[in-house]
Amino acid sequence: GSEAASEQGQEEEVEDRLKEHMDNLLDKSAKARQAALQGLRLALSSKTLSEFLLERRLTLTDSLEKCLKKGKGEEQALAGTVLTLLCLQMGSGPEGEEVFRSLKPLLISVLTDSTATPSARQSCATALGMCCYIAAADLE
Repeated sequence: GSEAASEQGQEEEVEDRLKEHMDNLLDKSAKARQAALQGLRLALSSKTLSEFLLERRLTLTDSLEKCLKKGKGEEQALAGTVLTLLCLQMGSGPEGEEVFRSLKPLLISVLTDSTATPSARQSCATALGMCCYIAAADLE
């Protein structure tokens, strides 16, 4: 009984931190957004959170879109990595496909932007490839 309560408490704590990171993606400070992206990267790479993410995928997708559009260098690179992890968490179902379809043009835009940093372009290339492999329904 107490182990289940402890696990429930840990789960809520993780979700609260994730919500905070998602809120911080909209911060005016680039440093705050980068810290939020790093927190999300760590969380998404260490734990399966598909239930939590299903309900919030549109919010997170919108935030990642803003980071990719308005961010520079490190922020864009982190956003690409978080997007890759989000696609992995969503899987090959309609939700993963929806996330990929909405951000694919932006990933291509950053990838082909000669003024973007090499790390941002590399991260977007990886995100494009991984998400395409996982979630693209269209064979092209």
